[in-house]
Order: sequence, then C-alpha cells, then structure tokens
Amino acid sequence: MALLEVSRLHARYGHTRVLHGIDFRMEEGSITALLGANGAGKTTTLRALCGMLKTEGEVRFAGESIARRMTEDIVRLGIAHVPDGRGTFLNLTTEENLRLGAYVRRDKHAVESDLERVFGYFPRLKERRRQQAGTLSGGEQQMLAVSRALMLSPKLMLLDEPSFGLAPLLVRELFHILRRINEAERVSMLLVEQNAAMALDLADHAYLMETGRIVLAGKSCELKSDDAVRRSYLGY
Repeated sequence: MALLEVSRLHARYGHTRVLHGIDFRMEEGSITALLGANGAGKTTTLRALCGMLKTEGEVRFAGESIARRMTEDIVRLGIAHVPDGRGTFLNLTTEENLRLGAYVRRDKHAVESDLERVFGYFPRLKERRRQQAGTLSGGEQQMLAVSRALMLSPKLMLLDEPSFGLAPLLVRELFHILRRINEAERVSMLLVEQNAAMALDLADHAYLMETGRIVLAGKSCELKSDDAVRRSYLGY
C-alpha cells in the first residue's frame, strides 16, 4: 500500500520555482532515499511535504490529501521532520527536548513508555537526560533530533542529512539504529542524504534529483549498479 503519493509537485521560494512537477511514491514500512547534488531540490521536497512552502500539485498521505494543509495538521497525521541543522532547543535539557517532540499527543502513559523506548535506542541520551542540549556533542544532538521525532509516534519520518558533520563511526551507528527502528516499528523513512553509498545501503528505493526534477528512480540495488550513479555519487 502506498503511504505517500506525490504528483506534479511544484514548490517555490518567493518568485523562484525550485521543484518542477516531481512525482514519486513510498510504500508503507519502506525506506526511500532522495539523492542529488546540492541545490537539486531535496531539502525543498521535504519542506514542501511538511507544508512549509507554497506548493502546487497533489500530495496524499495514507490516502488523504495533505496538500496546502497547515504544518501542525500534517504533524498530527504522523509525519515527523528531522531538519538539516537538527533544530535542537539548545537551552532545554535532553529530556525537555524529547517531551516537546510529543507535544501533539494526549496519551500521557504511552508518552512515558515511548520515552523509555527511545532511551533504549539511544542509551547515551538517557545518561544525559538532565543535561542542557547545547552542551551535547554533534553526534548526540543528531541522535536527539531523531529521538525527538520518534516521540511523535510517527508513521513517516523525513530525515534531512542525518549524517552531516558526523564522524564515519557515528554515521554507521546512527544508520544501524535507523534500520532497527524501521524494522521493529515499521516507521517509514524518506531520507535526504549526501552520503549516497550509505543511503543506498539503508534504503529500499531511491530517486535521483537534478535541478528540481527526478531524473532516475528504482530499487536501491539497481541504482548502485548504474554506471552514471556510480561515477557521479559513489566515486567508483
């Protein structure tokens, strides 16, 4: 079943059009990667899905149209955005950041249970639950950003450059946890990532973007063996 269906999506910043009628879809429980050079429109696509930009076209989530809905309404439907730059509230503690992630939820007992579940994925955050988020390392802040999104109890996570600025060992650890979350909880993920090799290893399907258009699509294993993708994005 298609969880997310995007048809003829256009988006703009002011008078500058950035997306030029893109089409793609995601199956429930899948991980999909959006690849492309800087400026290709990947981050804009995530922002457009969250209702953060003026758009044209159709976006359907779990069969329901969400185009032109308010961002908060989209969040309530179960779409969590982990933005580039992490979006951490630096003056709050780790735990306060996590509880903010659950602000739209009313099931208080389930929130407490999910807090412990998140700490199970990220034990370092439990050790630092009373620590001011601004004093965490870059890797810990990225883990906090992912965890805060998980506290929404989402059906779909939009992840914008989760590996940015992280050491290779931390990137592997983070991607391993993302795989565990996807498999254990069936949380679908739409991943924007400059590290194309890691993204293709994690994802089931991938779309390659150039200047606001999708130019190639397929299973990740197929794109990994595509000569143009290998030369341009995988470096071999």
